Amino acid sequence: MSIEPEKLAIVLYPDPVLRQVTKPVEHVTPEIQCICRRMLELMHQAPGVGLAAPQVGLLLRLFVANASGEPEQDMVFINPVITADGKVTEDLDEGCLSLPDITASIRRPQAVTIEATDINGERFRVSSDDLPARIWQHEYDHLDGILIIDKMSPIDKIANRKVIKELEA
Repeated sequence: MSIEPEKLAIVLYPDPVLRQVTKPVEHVTPEIQCICRRMLELMHQAPGVGLAAPQVGLLLRLFVANASGEPEQDMVFINPVITADGKVTEDLDEGCLSLPDITASIRRPQAVTIEATDINGERFRVSSDDLPARIWQHEYDHLDGILIIDKMSPIDKIANRKVIKELEA
């Protein structure tokens, strides 16, 4: 693969990589582990609560997340699969590190269960009905080229129109 993790940086909309579907990670190699550590570093520096590989220009099916901001709560999700989502949905404001200064009320299932591989190559399963569930769904969307601007209400699109146009310019 030959990626230099230290050179990774957060890419901004409308970079075309943000619209592409990612490819599964075949093996958790030392290079993948370095990429994950760099993504966690970038997420904390931003600061943010999640960061997906396309947001650093990589078409890899992985993201990192941390709802608390405490480093010991860092999580890596390689080849994640949302295996269950709740029937109850809620609208909450979301932002995105690749869409700075844009927020929108996004409707998502309140609870999800996700399965993934961690940074050590071990498969795990975790569930949440709180902020982590929302973060996982947001980052999971990135892996399929979906952004919050795709899920915005017409009112949020109007409210964010100027900032979106500035990013596109």
